Amino acid sequence: MKANHLILFGVLFLGITSVEAQEKKSLTLDEAIHLAWEKSNEVNLADAKVATKKYELQSVKNNRYPDLKASAQYQRLTKANIDLKSNSSSDESSSDTKAPNVDQLFLGQINATLPIFSGFKLQNSIKVSDNLYQAEAANALQTKEETAMQVINYYVNLYKTQKTVELLNENYKSAQQRVKDFTELEKNEIVPKNDLLKTQLQLSKVQLSLDKANSDLNVVNYELGNLLKLNPKTIIEIRESDLTAFEINTIPTDENPALENRKDLEALRFQEKASLENIKVARSGYYPSLSLIAGYTTLDLKNVITVQNAMNFGIGLSYNISDIFKNGTEVQVAKSRAEEIQNSEMMLTDYIKVQVQKALEDYDLSVKQNLVYTQAVEQATENYRIIKDKYDNGLSDTNDLLEADVEQLSSKINKTMAKANVIQKYYSLLAVTGQLNQTFNLTKI
Repeated sequence: MKANHLILFGVLFLGITSVEAQEKKSLTLDEAIHLAWEKSNEVNLADAKVATKKYELQSVKNNRYPDLKASAQYQRLTKANIDLKSNSSSDESSSDTKAPNVDQLFLGQINATLPIFSGFKLQNSIKVSDNLYQAEAANALQTKEETAMQVINYYVNLYKTQKTVELLNENYKSAQQRVKDFTELEKNEIVPKNDLLKTQLQLSKVQLSLDKANSDLNVVNYELGNLLKLNPKTIIEIRESDLTAFEINTIPTDENPALENRKDLEALRFQEKASLENIKVARSGYYPSLSLIAGYTTLDLKNVITVQNAMNFGIGLSYNISDIFKNGTEVQVAKSRAEEIQNSEMMLTDYIKVQVQKALEDYDLSVKQNLVYTQAVEQATENYRIIKDKYDNGLSDTNDLLEADVEQLSSKINKTMAKANVIQKYYSLLAVTGQLNQTFNLTKI
């Protein structure tokens, strides 16, 4: 009985394991992209950097508020020999005077400092931090755009490989049936053995192609699943309607949308603004600092002195004279960094123009190829029908039949690839023009 229970448990366990190993998940492209935005390490890192810049900005703004410091101390003093001398007293009276017993001290202070002027350093520092925060926010959106494009590439490639495997499986079944038919024909000496070998060779080629396609499918499925943080054993299924459920809006004709919408270019522009403000911050070293100061003190030295409600206020002025000679270098460093960013912005602008032009050409080419491959399927299908009819009537040989079959399969695969390429190149065009995020309704930071 125990052995039977163990066998039953083993069967159930293997069944559960098999189900888990073949867990399937259907995802639309929109769902996959939003899942990547939620799970991607790159996106989470970008969001964390934005949060850090936001806190840094708030920290700089806090410098506008006064510094308020409070301190208190209590000290227990040891007995000390104290000799109090007074010119107004006689030697005789002085000799009779006893020194006070000083054995404890209490001191409390509250000091406040409010900056009034520091060469505009504070307000310019706030502008620097604000622009850096805006730049980081733009970088985060660019990261999300790049992540979305990465998902699209994996998603479309997965669709291509799935459709290829599907078509190859159909062709493999046909090739298997052809081998069976030719085997019977060869036994009855209707066709030569050479023709049978040709059909067997074609079956082997289809098998090799199918094995390669299955391997590619597993790799792309794992890459997409890893990006989306899914279970490694998950099989992602893509229906054609999941991929093609989109509308092609107006196609950009030049680089202007990219120069307006690209978030990496926007980030550089904010960095440039920050660098220009940073020059002003460096120049603030040429000016003195002015601040309001105020304080409150209470003091109790037992048996000697008691001070209460001692308040003070005034103006503090400080000026580092050596900055007249030293600060020029800091200003030049800030200017040099600003020039670096300006050159980087010009380089990126030129690169974006090239990207847009290439994306436009790639999209146009994919549309043209799709039309050609669609016609090719019709032509290859009709060609195979004609060759098959001729073969059945003894007007064509096995080579022609097998060649027509290969061309028909190739045309179907090419059509599937071309149709998916149109979608992929369209989204790529949106990505290089900075319009991909808004296509999938990304809420800005």
